[in-house]
This record gives sequence, structure tokens and C-alpha cells, in this order.
Amino acid sequence: MRTDYFGSVKDTIISLLCLAAMVAIAVPILRWTIIDANFVGTTRADCTAGGACWVFIRARFGQFMYGLYPIDQRWRIDLAGLVLVATVALSFWKAMPHRGRVVPALWALVMVVNVWLLWGGFGLPRVETRQWGGLMLTVFLSVYAGFLAVPLGIVMALGRQSELPVIRLISTIFIEFWRGVPIITVIFLASLLLPLVMPVGWEIDRLVRALVGLAFVIAAYMAEAVRGGLQAIPKGQGEAASAMGLGYWTTTRLIILPQALKISMPAMTNEFIALIKNTSLVSIVSIFDLLGIAQASLADPNWVGMNKEAYAFSGAVYWIICFSLSRWAKRLESAKKTTH
Repeated sequence: MRTDYFGSVKDTIISLLCLAAMVAIAVPILRWTIIDANFVGTTRADCTAGGACWVFIRARFGQFMYGLYPIDQRWRIDLAGLVLVATVALSFWKAMPHRGRVVPALWALVMVVNVWLLWGGFGLPRVETRQWGGLMLTVFLSVYAGFLAVPLGIVMALGRQSELPVIRLISTIFIEFWRGVPIITVIFLASLLLPLVMPVGWEIDRLVRALVGLAFVIAAYMAEAVRGGLQAIPKGQGEAASAMGLGYWTTTRLIILPQALKISMPAMTNEFIALIKNTSLVSIVSIFDLLGIAQASLADPNWVGMNKEAYAFSGAVYWIICFSLSRWAKRLESAKKTTH
């Protein structure tokens, strides 16, 4: 510290000014969030101090987490979350027999099972998507849009590297189009235009429309991240595999793509974090994710003026999720480097 922050008169002055600025910012925030805050109570009348009224968050916590999902059916969301966490854990079990085939099949099965748990049918009461909301909807959009975007992005990246002009042109048009359109415009247009192009009698749920729009945009960015990894692989590896008699798909699946995905992992993680944050844009089509529920809760006459508490809580949840994902991806990347 003496060398880096107080090595000279100039460094000392800058360090002290930065420290003073941090204190000036941190102390009021600390007082508002903790010291002068109210944590106990059930109504606004219990918020007597001058700090944050976290009683509001306690009173609305169920909606922040589950939206308008029926209270007696919320166990289905908890079960779907446990299934998702268990699937992620199993996906990184290196000793799993036939892991390369089992993991994709397991994820495909879990995606179907969780939709059944959340939506209902086949023995479970039906819960319409208009009742979904809060954190569960944010996680749902992130996971399912990512589940669609990652394989589609890989295919588009391979297509853009293809030697076939038609495939390369189609992939390039797809990537550049979706990268060039703002996500909020995509969500809005998907909500309005998809019903117009569908056959008569076909109706697409608005949640599905928003999900598809998000998936297409993120797939375009994922494709560029994967393409960067593909370009980093020496061409000699593909030529050596061809000389050994391996075909294009075998070479890509066993040699090229695994290395490219490892190289692309930091960029792909960034895109997935961006996807999590961009799910808040679905509120433009009246889909209430975590941030949408926070905004809607402010319309309650009993809690008018709780803007700071609502946005602070929502921002903290987003930050925890994104920071945890970033640390986990960094740890995974370091472990792969060590293994290599």
C-alpha cells in the first residue's frame, strides 16, 4: 500500500481524495440502508425512521419472487428451481458415464419437465403465463432464451465460417440483422408481428414471443463470440484431422469446437449476463419480471413513494446473480486452464 498509494506526494493526495470521496458516498448509503432503516413491521406506519423502509420488501416479497402465481401452487416453482440446480450440478460431474450424450438429453428433458411444472396440465392445475412474474420469470427467460441461443449461436458461427457461399451468406445476414436491432425493438415487434404471420387459428403466447426475440438477439452475439474462438484455432489442426481421414462434422465436434468453446467462454459468459439484465425489457409488453413487479408494486396506494427501496432491492438481486455467475465462470475457466 505504501508503494502503490502513498509512494509520492502526488499519489498520497490522490489516494486521500479518493478515500474521502468513498467515505462521503458510503456513509449516507450505509445509514439509509442499515443504520436508520426499518426492518420490522407489516404496514407503512411501521416505517418511522428516516432510512429505508424494508418493511415494504417484506410485505411484497412473495410477489417479488413469484409474481401473481397462486400461493398454494408456488411449490411447483421451488421444485422446478431445485430440478434446475440439480441438472447444473450433474452437468459438471466428470465421472458420469457417457457424459457427452447424457447431459444434452438431460437438459432437453428438464426443459420440458419444468415447463410442465410451471404451466400445468396432465394432473396439475393450469397457471396462465399472465400470472407468472418476479424473479422466477427472470430466471425462466434467462434459462430458456439461453438454451435456445447457445446452440443457435454455435450453428450460426459455424455457418459464417463455412466455405459454402449460401450458408455463409444466410448466417451473416442473420447475425448482422439481429445484432443491429435494439433488443427492446425486437421484443416489441415480436409481440406485435408474430401473431400476424401465423396461420389462422394459431396463437403464440406473449411470453413465448418475448423469449424468442431475446433468444435470436443473444444468439447473434453468441455466434460472434464463438466465431472468435474458432478463428483462434490453428488451421493446421483441421488439416491434420482431414489427413487422418476424419470428416468435417467429426473434426468439428471432437477437435475444433471443444477448443473454441473454451476460448469463447469469457465472451459467452458476458453475453449470458447481458441476457439476464435484458430480461427486464420485457416489461414493455406487460410481462412483469423482477423489475416489472417492482415497478407495478409502486402503484399500490399503501406503498406510494417506495421507489428507492423497490429499485435498490431489484438491483441488488440482479447484481448478486450476475456477480455470482461471473465468479463461477472465472473459476471454471481457471480450473480448465489448470487441467490443461
